[in-house]
Amino acid sequence: MLYKIITTGRKAEIEFNGRLTYSDYSLFRQITDVIGQSPHQECVFNLSALEFIDSAGLGMLLLARDKIQECRGNITLLNPAGQVKKMIELGRFDALFKIIIDHQTH
Repeated sequence: MLYKIITTGRKAEIEFNGRLTYSDYSLFRQITDVIGQSPHQECVFNLSALEFIDSAGLGMLLLARDKIQECRGNITLLNPAGQVKKMIELGRFDALFKIIIDHQTH
């Protein structure tokens, strides 16, 4: 997994690229250390370039959600596609996250 964090004020956008799997846990912890540092932070996980996610990757999204909710912030999942979108749908993550599909970026 590769990622890039762009922060502006209380908003952070994390762009994911590649695969998010169990082996990425320690790298993902770096992201969770950044998010949720300020109250009411808005966080966007841009998943448009993420090609694959496994059940551990879904669990990591939940860990990030729990961490940011401690500071009364929230996470939006942006543009999941393909296998990633299917896994998010199967996990019924639409009940846990705001999910945005921006058709202009596809």
